[in-house]
Amino acid sequence: MTTPVTPVLREMRWWDIDSVLELEKDLFPEDAWSRGMFWSELAHSRGPEATRRYVVAEEGGRLVGYAGLASAGELADVQTIAVARDHWGTGLGSVLLTELLRAATAFECAEVMLECRIDNVRAQKLYERFGFEAIGFRRGYYQPGNVDALVMRLTTASDSGSAAVSPSERGTEING
Repeated sequence: MTTPVTPVLREMRWWDIDSVLELEKDLFPEDAWSRGMFWSELAHSRGPEATRRYVVAEEGGRLVGYAGLASAGELADVQTIAVARDHWGTGLGSVLLTELLRAATAFECAEVMLECRIDNVRAQKLYERFGFEAIGFRRGYYQPGNVDALVMRLTTASDSGSAAVSPSERGTEING
């Protein structure tokens, strides 16, 4: 009997971009990020002036998820979270989001923002469990499909001094 392999998180590097793009195109066929977009984000993820944190989840040599966060002053923005379809329901989305919230805390951000497709209820439920609240919409945000985005925000709890508010271990993930 073989033991199941648990995905391992590590920093995303340039050599991951091809695998990330494969997953990106599968999960977001209408509005997938380009190679250049990932290169640009990774260019800001290293060194003392870093303003980005990108991670990948690997399992048995295969990339099964990725996530990224950008920071500017006291504000962080979840740029992307993606989980391979065969890993939906495993809790990997929660693990990735927890890592992004840790990064927001390290960047000393008081708020974390994100946009989520209005039709991605799985993602919205995950974010709500972490304490994100809907604060508005961005009409036609996702192109070319002209899909609206729900804007959500997580504000630092005044007593904790940290944006890394994570729920107890739960098994839900997102793909957008």
